[in-house]
Amino acid sequence: MKKAILSLLLLTATAASANQHITVSVKNKMNTPRTDVPVIISLSQYGDIRSAMVEVNGTEIPCQLDDLDKDETFDELCFLADLDKKEKKQYTVTLFESGEPRPYPARVYAEMVMANTKDKKLKKHQQNNYIESITARGDAAYTYNLQHHHGVDFESELNGIRIYFDARQTLDLYGKFNKRLELKDTQFYTSDEQKQQGYGDDVLWVGQTFGLGAFRGWDGKQPTHVEPVATRTQRIISYGPLRTIVEIVDKGWQPDTTKSRINMTLRYTQYAGHRDTDVDVFFNKDVSDYRFSTGIINVKGSEEFSDKHGLRACWGTDYPSTDTLKWKPETVGLAVLLAEKNIVSEEAANKDNYAYVLKVDGKHMAYKVNYTSANENFGYHSACEWFEYLKAWKRETENPVVVEIK
Repeated sequence: MKKAILSLLLLTATAASANQHITVSVKNKMNTPRTDVPVIISLSQYGDIRSAMVEVNGTEIPCQLDDLDKDETFDELCFLADLDKKEKKQYTVTLFESGEPRPYPARVYAEMVMANTKDKKLKKHQQNNYIESITARGDAAYTYNLQHHHGVDFESELNGIRIYFDARQTLDLYGKFNKRLELKDTQFYTSDEQKQQGYGDDVLWVGQTFGLGAFRGWDGKQPTHVEPVATRTQRIISYGPLRTIVEIVDKGWQPDTTKSRINMTLRYTQYAGHRDTDVDVFFNKDVSDYRFSTGIINVKGSEEFSDKHGLRACWGTDYPSTDTLKWKPETVGLAVLLAEKNIVSEEAANKDNYAYVLKVDGKHMAYKVNYTSANENFGYHSACEWFEYLKAWKRETENPVVVEIK
């Protein structure tokens, strides 16, 4: 009996020692309240963590564990902070070496769906041939039609984006009327019945342009597509519930015929409660002597804004399709936000784009894209409103919360 009790005590002590407690202090330096601020904690020093819990003032809040390199080990913990002006909060994080990630309501969504050529009964917004990753050889004839909605899509409650699976790798946009998740239901092909129920739809025609901040090469005069490549991959890294992460991997890309081929990974991170999207560009070698480009489409008749320090935007109206009988004109506001260190030049607007020529210091650069649809009952409805919001957005970006881990 004594041995049994001793064994139980040892097991209890071992289980308790496997739990790690961290105090995370988060401070808002600004004089304005902030909501859904991402707080990211690297797990590299904490061992093989299998589950986690985050509490503030004794109340549990949602958190998320992410395996960024898909090696079955979680690399980061994410939670979202709500802070009043100049407020500082203490969060208690408990890390467990056993169990499963705790379930929370989804506030983001991502999906990849293969084109279905067999089941003709399924409607265009009901496809279910789900995948998580796809790779095409560089000489594939027409990758654009391999996936149902032409590429991976993702959303928060405020936005919806799909990225074309071809050499353009353009970001195309979904405009909402209501603040909610919709892409699981509509799959970018909203039915007439769904439109009557207040669902959104495609709101941008992109053609060969940047769309919303596509990353491309630069030939000295104009943007170039991401080709030739040895292989092109799209994959979903994380599904949520607080952030979704998708990646585009281009191996053996030769953006400059006078230089060697490179491998590039574009990582798009979408946080819950955000209409902006983070873009990280990773290379397998130093590309400081290469030149690249990004920007936004010059929406027909659009009004432009630039602060000449990395924030460039427009507000305009155009049909989202060449079929002007079926579609109505859509008004959108677009923006890209770059670090000045990455800007070689801000190009004059042409009929297609508001473009930047870019340089990368080493192997990585980061930027943000943002958009609104005038259909929104929660957003912006004039160029003036949109541009003022973007100025505040840039101030928040340049003044991140202060995170201290004890």
